[in-house]
Amino acid sequence: MKVLSVASECVPFVKTGGLADVVGALPRVMGQAGVEMRVMLPGYPGVMRAIGKAKTVLEESDLFGGAGRVVAAKAAGIDLLVLDAPHLFERDGSLYTGPGGTDWADNPERFAALSWMAARVAMEGAGKWRPDILHGHDWQAGFAPYYLKKQGSALPTILTIHNIAFHGLAPRDKLSTLRLDPADFVQDGGFEFWGQVDALKAGLVWSDKITTVSPTYARELTRPEFGAGLHGVIEARASDLAGILNGIDTEAWDPTTDPLIAAPFKTPRGKARNKAALRWEFGLPEAGGPLCVVVSRLTEQKGLDLLIEALPALVDQGGQLILLGTGEAKLEAAFRKAAHHENVAVHIGYDEGLSHRLIAGADAILVPSRFEPCGLTQLYALRYGTIPLVSLTGGLADTVIPANPAALAKGVATGIQINPLTSHALALGLLDLCTLYQDKATWARMQRNAMAQPVGWEASAAAYARLYHEVATPA
Repeated sequence: MKVLSVASECVPFVKTGGLADVVGALPRVMGQAGVEMRVMLPGYPGVMRAIGKAKTVLEESDLFGGAGRVVAAKAAGIDLLVLDAPHLFERDGSLYTGPGGTDWADNPERFAALSWMAARVAMEGAGKWRPDILHGHDWQAGFAPYYLKKQGSALPTILTIHNIAFHGLAPRDKLSTLRLDPADFVQDGGFEFWGQVDALKAGLVWSDKITTVSPTYARELTRPEFGAGLHGVIEARASDLAGILNGIDTEAWDPTTDPLIAAPFKTPRGKARNKAALRWEFGLPEAGGPLCVVVSRLTEQKGLDLLIEALPALVDQGGQLILLGTGEAKLEAAFRKAAHHENVAVHIGYDEGLSHRLIAGADAILVPSRFEPCGLTQLYALRYGTIPLVSLTGGLADTVIPANPAALAKGVATGIQINPLTSHALALGLLDLCTLYQDKATWARMQRNAMAQPVGWEASAAAYARLYHEVATPA
């Protein structure tokens, strides 16, 4: 079984969020499940540097404003197909925005080009390698199933939704530029969305199967409050929709061998040195309550505006908070102000090593997201015996066993869940966290439960393998 995985980012080459972690992990875990996967990426400068010399396997003289080629290479153990199109990808700024922070005006063309060339690879192959399935990720690969079907290809396609909030919209006047049939610019059965072209919707309509990154998120996407205007499309495709949980790299995130933390450990007791080192690093005093951390983008999606309002409930009980993240200016400012308290520390920015130290040394991690397709930080936290406090949504609901009376009586709880998500409910959850922390026997049991949870890719890889075989051999 050969699968072409098409995405806009992939660890360790380029990353803005969890999408990259998943795309980078899949080739290895699927290889163990008997699936040969190649990842197709845009040729950003960092990607081109990482691959060095590469073999051209496909060329296009007119690729949305210039020439482009697909090159094959292997780097960091991943078989790559890279779209080398300097007029689209060789530029300063981030993946999707320019130096000023606004979206590149030609983002529709940039990722239509990725989809176009992915469709060509699917139909023509890359050298001697020909995929059996095309698996696209998010809106950046949304047009690939469309281009394939419009050119008469029967190659099976799958689209995975990592975050439905981003659609990849383009104005209607770009229809011909994007090589789209105007007849498909319709609301029902097409890619029209409130008068604009919607790349994600194209993928949802024309792909053979749709997946997303947790069972709960799959159900949520059929509801108006979560579906970002596409809930009707997804509900109509419900029989073709599957929710498959993400896993994490359990080698990179292993408390027994992690080189990025102060002291590797095998049991919850071993966290003590990491906690002491963390307090010293951030100048926090000893305290009687739990040391909590946040490792997150600072956005309202993540519920961090509610955490600002609820924070007194934690620090008044002797709890502490260290936050690592960057994002919306108003939230950055709010947390900088909160850090005037002696038991609150803030690091604006991102640092991979620091994220490991925070999760290893903390008692608890706070993830009060308004919606969360899967979430990875709570999985990292479970692996390190760091108790997650999460909202009851998406993958957070699927991966954390709440400390309700039944779960505590059976000794299976791994965290705390907040529902409904309001600042008041979050404050009550923080008070519950502080109370549980004072019950040392119960807290230690929760930590042991957390560290025993399966958070790797084994079950998910098997689910993807079954899906690939199902879509490749339809009844």
